[in-house]
Amino acid sequence: MPHPPIDQQITWVYTNDLPGTARFYGETIGLEQVLDQGGCRIFKTSATSFIGVCPVRPGRFVEPKGVVLTLVTDKVDEWHEMLKAKGVIILEPPTFHPSFAVYCLFAADPNGYKLEFQEFRTPAWKKP
Repeated sequence: MPHPPIDQQITWVYTNDLPGTARFYGETIGLEQVLDQGGCRIFKTSATSFIGVCPVRPGRFVEPKGVVLTLVTDKVDEWHEMLKAKGVIILEPPTFHPSFAVYCLFAADPNGYKLEFQEFRTPAWKKP
């Protein structure tokens, strides 16, 4: 039996500095803020996917270890130039990884969460 439909997806990250992290995703990265809930902010990454940012609270932690927020794009080099120009920490410049057939760069948000800007270079990946 198929699962019920999923309409949208939000990945939440936590911060000790909501205004600064919101500025990073909104102004530095340039994502559109689509909802300000007062204590949390939601930024659009595509038509149906989002990054949500909230301050730490009981049961929620800034824990970037093991987390990668991957943003799929065929403009990896352009992202690299923009991020560098805005002073974003680049963890790994654009590199082709043949074992995964991806071209990507890694950067960090102000909380240490790893951001990957990735282009699939395999016909097995179907663009929407």
